[in-house]
Amino acid sequence: MLPRYSTVRQFGSDEIVIKKSRFIGYAKPAETEEEAVAFIEEIKKKHWDATHNCSAYLIGERDQFQKALDDGEPSGTAGKPILEVIKNRGMKNVVVVVTRYFGGIMLGAGGLVRAYTDGAVVGIDAADPIVKVLHREVVVDVDYTWYGKLENELRGRGFRVGEVSFTDRVRVPCYPEAGEAAERFQAWMTDLTQGQAVIEAGKELFFIEGE
Repeated sequence: MLPRYSTVRQFGSDEIVIKKSRFIGYAKPAETEEEAVAFIEEIKKKHWDATHNCSAYLIGERDQFQKALDDGEPSGTAGKPILEVIKNRGMKNVVVVVTRYFGGIMLGAGGLVRAYTDGAVVGIDAADPIVKVLHREVVVDVDYTWYGKLENELRGRGFRVGEVSFTDRVRVPCYPEAGEAAERFQAWMTDLTQGQAVIEAGKELFFIEGE
């Protein structure tokens, strides 16, 4: 899996008006192409009376699924600019729809590209851009005599820690970044507890950077 990638946190929308035409930008996270297509159809149904519902999505670790749809606008003036916004911001697993209500003034090809670019930007910004970072679950199982020191060290270094369980021993789920960082963390835990900890490496999962 990718060690980190940019996406959006949630559904979001915003709109701009350009020469009397309304451009409503929508963005949403999508893990599969089916989710993206369903979202596009949802917006098209919502805005069945719009002049155009143009869209783009980019999905997959290697951008395996991507599509740009002009929905009746001149070729390359709507869907492609929306897709370029997603790519230029380094985002993945995102679907964007920009709905247009024509205001009576022609924008020309260049004007359309700028308008759909701006519509995609406001939609993505409204959906709260985030960075997801891959972490590895590492469960540190120690005797009670080590827990105080372990807790202080983890807190002091700002490591992400899950719900601690207390039975005959203490199990502390920790979440260092995946890869070499997780390997260094396990080695540190061994040194810190003088080899007394039982360390189990678990699944990989994403957390939002800075949270």
